[in-house]
Amino acid sequence: MTQPKKAVILLSGGLDSATVLAIARAEGYDTCALSVSYGQRHVAELNAAVRVARQLGAKLHQQLHVNLDAVGGSALTDRSIAVPEGGEASGGIPVTYVPARNTLFLSLALGWAEVLGARDIFIGVNAVDYSGYPDCRPEFIRAFEALANLATKAGVEGAGFKIHTPLIHQTKAEIIRSGTELGVDFAQTVSCYQADDQGRACGRCDSCRIRRDGFRAAAIPDPTRYQP
Repeated sequence: MTQPKKAVILLSGGLDSATVLAIARAEGYDTCALSVSYGQRHVAELNAAVRVARQLGAKLHQQLHVNLDAVGGSALTDRSIAVPEGGEASGGIPVTYVPARNTLFLSLALGWAEVLGARDIFIGVNAVDYSGYPDCRPEFIRAFEALANLATKAGVEGAGFKIHTPLIHQTKAEIIRSGTELGVDFAQTVSCYQADDQGRACGRCDSCRIRRDGFRAAAIPDPTRYQP
């Protein structure tokens, strides 16, 4: 019998990446989940990633560590920069953008994929709700895929890499419906920019607002645990 193909899935522990893991599994891949501790404000999402990987049957789950908090420049890595609360994004690139984060994450996934013999990498970037982030846009993904096939032994020897972005043009409601159909337990996920040690969401940041509005638009009960 033909062995299933391996894929590396970037798994943050949030709603989008959990759905992407479920999609890759449904497409028949042996899923190898990769989470990155990058100096973010809380570890709740990393704990969520462990739960999600287990719930969705990831064949492997690895966590790597980098120190983007030493670089700073983002409300998600620098506690002196306040996380925006209570309103629509004002346009432009928000302070929750983390410089070079997705470039770094995809590079780590690429290295692990080459070692595993995987040629497919999945990432839950979205250009609808997070269009302010330059590293969530289709042109960035195309450029990184071209780089991947120029910068690796596997790529130059003809075993090309494919970067999959199944959510890139979906609304949050569409993502929630897809994940629900594929059996994702969204109660296990954490999307909040400033969740507490118990993984409870603040309910005020932009990520919480977008998530809450997504469940409402999808007409699916929101299982998120909120802080008092």
